[in-house]
Amino acid sequence: MKTLLPANQDIIMESKRQQKFAGVIQEDLAAIFQREGMNFLPNTLITITKVRTTPDLAIARVFLSFFNASSNEQALQIIKLHAAEIRYKLGNRIKDQVRVIPQLEFFVDDTSDYVNRMDKIFDKIHKDEEQ
Repeated sequence: MKTLLPANQDIIMESKRQQKFAGVIQEDLAAIFQREGMNFLPNTLITITKVRTTPDLAIARVFLSFFNASSNEQALQIIKLHAAEIRYKLGNRIKDQVRVIPQLEFFVDDTSDYVNRMDKIFDKIHKDEEQ
């Protein structure tokens, strides 16, 4: 099963409720990773680029970007191993705002890799035009 999904994948329009809930989750997870991210991945900066929620708000798909990680896939697997602990900490932060703490699904946000690849292609095209 492939775990890479593009963060800008807009299959179904999200409701305002989903967007607001995703924003709350993104803020609180960012605070958790900022304070305790070094416990999971030492010397690695973890950025939450996007959060998508299902219409029933039971599942939150969290797109992560890793800076200074040796392997994005390896870093993602470590985060997935700690998913229950991260969900517990998220629950402590948002328990007064929601009825159910969503299940967390983590994915690598490959948008920056895509942008870098496109930049290289455009640079190559530009150099070929100059010759």
